[in-house]
Amino acid sequence: MKFLIVFVALFAIALAAPRPEVEIIRNDSDVGPESYNYAVATSDGTEHVESGQLKNAGSEDEAISVQGAYSWIDEKTGEKFTVNYVADENGFQPQGAHLPVAPVA
Repeated sequence: MKFLIVFVALFAIALAAPRPEVEIIRNDSDVGPESYNYAVATSDGTEHVESGQLKNAGSEDEAISVQGAYSWIDEKTGEKFTVNYVADENGFQPQGAHLPVAPVA
């Protein structure tokens, strides 16, 4: 029982440890009726850029096509990870060196 109390106390202290403040260092956006662009970057190395366009406006095949990328820096290793993606009528299609690849049938 004493072990459990000590463990919970140490866990609570670990969660209460101060974390560095993260600031937004870039926040750009341009939103229009048939397209948009935005970019966000924070002081911890996280970045996200995205653009989208409306395709076949006013038709039954109307869809939005989105291209973008997001990246972050791993806190433990310092390695930067990036995911590039497309999202359109074919679904979300991410690509990244660290992502698993489906086997070819």
